[in-house]
Amino acid sequence: MPRSKRAKVVHLTKTQKKGKELTLRLYANVRECIPQYPYIYVFSVENMRNNYLKDVRTELASDSRMFFGKTRVMAKALGDSPSTEPYPSTSLLSAHLTGPCGLLFSHRDPQSVLSYFSTFHPLSYARAGILSTRSFTLPAGTLYTRAGEIPESEDVPLAHSIEPTLRKLGVPTKLMKGRVELDEPFEVCKEGDVLGSGQTTLLKIFGVTMAEFGVEVRAWWVKETGQTEVVKGAGDGGGGTRGNGVWEVEMGASDEEFEGFDDQK
Repeated sequence: MPRSKRAKVVHLTKTQKKGKELTLRLYANVRECIPQYPYIYVFSVENMRNNYLKDVRTELASDSRMFFGKTRVMAKALGDSPSTEPYPSTSLLSAHLTGPCGLLFSHRDPQSVLSYFSTFHPLSYARAGILSTRSFTLPAGTLYTRAGEIPESEDVPLAHSIEPTLRKLGVPTKLMKGRVELDEPFEVCKEGDVLGSGQTTLLKIFGVTMAEFGVEVRAWWVKETGQTEVVKGAGDGGGGTRGNGVWEVEMGASDEEFEGFDDQK
């Protein structure tokens, strides 16, 4: 049978999966850090943004080390129970490793860490699915880049090239002498609405930020005393017993990835 002459996709590079290798490395790094730092913090992240988390990592780099990986692997490194924990009471932190959270090993005391996180809340553009924190309406007339958020004397008219994008998003705009015009006000969102992708795109076009990045400490462990302190009102850390369906999905690791852990203890 003749060989097919149809075009075929040829990959010039081949990559090998490093899932288990990265899992073992994370486990080993967490275990290695436990005796090196006097405090271990479990923190959660709200409105996750990589650039802001990088700023936090940079700020704490001089005397701390942060891990934001598979929570089930980190929980395994801290210990499942008193019989498997490397240091007294570290296993108590494992119950708080659920959802978007990580570990912070630090020489900074709890007061210093809590104070820093309480003041670090940069704003970012909202993503689809979050609740609107305020109402926003495009005013009638010529549209400016900030749509009335700042005085017109400090603003500039919206570029005419954006007008087709606005119409695709449902805004009834028109071009008049090279300027984007609205015949009547257009409501983008109301406070408390669940934002859709079209709404978040419009908010970003007009520079309206509604998402507040934040880091919240759930609990911490003190090496000197071996005690674990839980922050009241912090994120839910008791999502169930390890091994049920919820934890398997949130933590994202299979039992096969834990093979070889005993060899590293």
